Amino acid sequence: MMLTIALAKGRTATDSIMLLEEAGIRFNDFHEKSRKLIFYDQEKRIKMLFVKAVDVPTYVEQGAADLGIVGKDNILDSEGDFYELLDLKFGKCKMVVAGLKERPLATSAQLTIASKYPIIAEKYFLEKDMTVETIKLNGSVELAPLIGLSDAIVDIVETGRTLRENGLVIIDEIEPISTRLIVNKASFAIKHDLITPFIEQIKTALEVKL
Repeated sequence: MMLTIALAKGRTATDSIMLLEEAGIRFNDFHEKSRKLIFYDQEKRIKMLFVKAVDVPTYVEQGAADLGIVGKDNILDSEGDFYELLDLKFGKCKMVVAGLKERPLATSAQLTIASKYPIIAEKYFLEKDMTVETIKLNGSVELAPLIGLSDAIVDIVETGRTLRENGLVIIDEIEPISTRLIVNKASFAIKHDLITPFIEQIKTALEVKL
């Protein structure tokens, strides 16, 4: 039997590959600019699917991958049914509500919120007993309040520089974000003898890094 792991493209891909290498798992033909989508480790024990971050939870939930390495933001917005086993401690940022400093949010009126993460946004405002309409944007979310498309945004920030350069401020912090290891529930039972050593390898690599 072989393990299949879905690894997110984008900002955390290099750190993910480095962690796997530190755990003794190497994909010699992998490089981020390759157009290949499937890679195998040296021992042909692990198959890696290199996919968009937003799709990793789906691959794992549906069983196309046994494990996934992906940011907590995509996990939250997927509402997927799988196990979240490890915080890998990289790709750290935070999910925030942000808007124009001179335009505070009115709690009594329906708000329009722009976000790449509509599920997270709706859940946050529902818990605040605030009525919102969400607009899903896949890029340049900071633009929405500037042109009157939304009252505020929900997005991830690392340094906050992009917000500041566009005249936006953080209104509230929703949740800290980092990269996580997730596991398909059926795979965890069926491939337990393969998954457990893999997890231990990752844990050991994390301890060395810390």
